[in-house]
Amino acid sequence: MAKFTGPRGKLVRRFGVNIYGHPKYDRLLERRSDGPGQHGAGAARRKVSEYARQLVEKQKLRHSYGLLEKQFRRVFRKALLMRGVTGDNLLVLLETRLDNIAFRAGLGCTLMQARQLVNHGHLMVNGQRVDIASFRVKSGDVISVRDNAASQALVTRYMAENPRFTGTDWFSIDQKTLMVTVNRLPQRDEIPSAVNEHLVVELYSK
Repeated sequence: MAKFTGPRGKLVRRFGVNIYGHPKYDRLLERRSDGPGQHGAGAARRKVSEYARQLVEKQKLRHSYGLLEKQFRRVFRKALLMRGVTGDNLLVLLETRLDNIAFRAGLGCTLMQARQLVNHGHLMVNGQRVDIASFRVKSGDVISVRDNAASQALVTRYMAENPRFTGTDWFSIDQKTLMVTVNRLPQRDEIPSAVNEHLVVELYSK
C-alpha cells in the first residue's frame, strides 16, 4: 500500500502540533518550535488566507492517520453520505480503522507499526484474520492477536515498550489476553485530534 515516506519531523514542526501522538515529537517541538526550512521562523508572521487554513487542517488530519489524498477523499465521501454532522462522521470513520485502534490500544508503538501488524496478518477481528488496515471496526467487535508464538511475542513486546495506552470508555484492553473490545463507537470529545474538522468540511464542500 502506498504511504507517506517523507520526514515526519518537518510536518510536525510545520503544523506546530504533534499529529502522530509519539512522545519524540513532543520533545522535538520543545526544542524547535519554529517551522522547518530557512524561513521557518518567520512563517507565523505571514498573513494566512482562509483557504490556506482549511488546507492546513486537512493536511494535519490526513497525515495524522497516515492516508494519501485519494484515500482521504474516499473516507470523506462516506462521511458525507452518513446521517449526522459530517465532521464528526469523518473523525469516527478515521478513528475506527483497524490500524488506528490497534495503535490507540498500544499494540503498536506507532501508527505505522500497528498498520504493519495488520498488513502482516497478526491480528484477528471476531476470530477472523484481517489484513486490511482500513477495515472498520464496530460496536461489539473483539480484536485479538493470532494464536501463534511469533504474533504473540511481537505484540507482547510492543505493549511492553509502549505502556502509555490503557484504554478508554469506548474500547477496553485486556493486556493478559492481548484482546481489545470495542464497547461502542467514539464520541467527538473522545477522539484525540487537534484538528478543526469543520474547516476540512468547508474545504471539500467548495
